[in-house]
Amino acid sequence: MKKFLPLLLMLSLALVGSASAYGMYLNCSDTVPVGQMIKCAVDSDFPAGTSFDLVFYQSQYTSTEIDRESITIQPNQATQYKLFDTTGLKGGQYKIETQFNGPVPSMRSDSISSELVTVVDRSPELTITSPMTQDLSSALVIAGTLKKGGNDGIQLQVDGESAGHIWGPQYIKTNNLIQSGDGSFSQTVPVTQPDNYKVTFSDAKGQIGIITFQVTSPTTATTAPMVTVTTKKVTATKTATLTPIPTPTKSPLPAFLVIGALGLAALLICRMKSGRA
Repeated sequence: MKKFLPLLLMLSLALVGSASAYGMYLNCSDTVPVGQMIKCAVDSDFPAGTSFDLVFYQSQYTSTEIDRESITIQPNQATQYKLFDTTGLKGGQYKIETQFNGPVPSMRSDSISSELVTVVDRSPELTITSPMTQDLSSALVIAGTLKKGGNDGIQLQVDGESAGHIWGPQYIKTNNLIQSGDGSFSQTVPVTQPDNYKVTFSDAKGQIGIITFQVTSPTTATTAPMVTVTTKKVTATKTATLTPIPTPTKSPLPAFLVIGALGLAALLICRMKSGRA
């Protein structure tokens, strides 16, 4: 009997220690698509006023803290809920765990103080063919293809950064592309103001991704009125100035020639008269 006494004593101490320890039960979403919230519930019978942080890590080769939320146990020890945003994160494995500022209190063996969460990024399955920046006068056109979407349809929801909820969630048809099996889609959602519009894409498997379209103010073209100038061709007429040809001045005959000519004429006349006689 004596040889069993130490063993019984150890078991008794273990039972006492177990009874005095507290329980911590963390329960988070196992898998979420990028853009959705990770929901965590915390149950604990720690004394009221006990505080600790719930820390959200990227669990890769090294742990990189993304966010943390503080929790303080209330007198009624009711379940407390916390949310962690996955918008902008890469697909992969993440970890959420409790973290005390001081010494870690003793917890029962069935306690759960950390959880692994898988964030799924399906956005590579989407190919957007409509412009990511659009003019308000022709927005909002949402067009593209979903990998292996066939004719299964795709669900859209449009929310403005400033304008709030705009459209959906609503399924639209997809057209099967025979060669690839992808599903093409196109939807125009009228919007009334410039804004950044987040379009959430989903299908029967869950959320695919969130794409942001920028809608800008209409471009007002300032065009100067065209003025038609008619140029009249003026042909210059040259006025010819005629220089009169100078009239040659007749020089008077010398006097002796005139007298000689008159004398010769008189002689001829006298001879003519004498010959008639």
